[in-house]
Amino acid sequence: MRIRATVAALSGALVLSALAVPAATAADGGPAKRDVVRAALKAADGRTTYTGSADTGTPYALNATFSNVKVNNGKPIVAGPTGHVVAPVTYKVTHSADVDLRARDTLVDVTLYRGSYSSPVNFLEGDNWPVCTAVSATVDTCKGTIDVRPAEDLYNADATTWKASGYVVDWNDVDPYADDIDWSKVGVAESENLGAVKLQRRSALTVNASPEPVKKGRTITVTGKLSRANWETGKYAGYATQSVKLQFRKKGSSTYTTVKTIKTSSTGTLKTTVKATADGYFRYSFAGTSTTPAVSAAGDFVDVR
Repeated sequence: MRIRATVAALSGALVLSALAVPAATAADGGPAKRDVVRAALKAADGRTTYTGSADTGTPYALNATFSNVKVNNGKPIVAGPTGHVVAPVTYKVTHSADVDLRARDTLVDVTLYRGSYSSPVNFLEGDNWPVCTAVSATVDTCKGTIDVRPAEDLYNADATTWKASGYVVDWNDVDPYADDIDWSKVGVAESENLGAVKLQRRSALTVNASPEPVKKGRTITVTGKLSRANWETGKYAGYATQSVKLQFRKKGSSTYTTVKTIKTSSTGTLKTTVKATADGYFRYSFAGTSTTPAVSAAGDFVDVR
């Protein structure tokens, strides 16, 4: 079940208020962040933004801004068909002197969203709250994560560019469990489009050159397959009609040269022939696309006699 895809159905502002429901963080002995999100889904059902049975007011604008947001060290996040990928997130928060990001009743985070901020198609966050360190009375540097579990979080269409958003919620000793919250006492700062990062489907490439050994001048058949993660089935699937280079490295050399370029079949398979000229290694190499990273197969040695 893709829990976070359901979270994305909430508006941006409601996600912020929902995440903040239990003010205690895991470090304070409170619930884990992932559990907070699940509880928020249930709590938000049937409620409009910032309204409960007797809630009043709306949050005031908190003086806090985000900058220097970097997700996964500026590199694409690559996820296989299963497993758990942890991408580091770093950023700076500049705020007024009366805002304490380390206070028990203050929450801060940077998350990822796909689509528009007000109505995201999908949403990703870290399992745990970030750790913020004061640089001065008005500046903090923070370190967090984006945790990706393809089986729970992703559809194949999610292999695209995502944007970062950030929020700070200061409860100011307001009881987040109350049925009559006065939201005018709660400070909220939120920012969208703080940066971008690509999410990609991990690729795999195989090669087999035969026969081996082979006589010089005879034909060598080189087969292989290009696959990539299918996040909806939890398996690798062939990547169709993609250009792939057949490369050769002569024994004793450290450099591969391109012999020819061919395309994968409708199921991702590769097959071509070459003449045997010298001992060496054959491999297939894929340059990658916006949704799938580059990959090269390990060289397959052919003994030419």
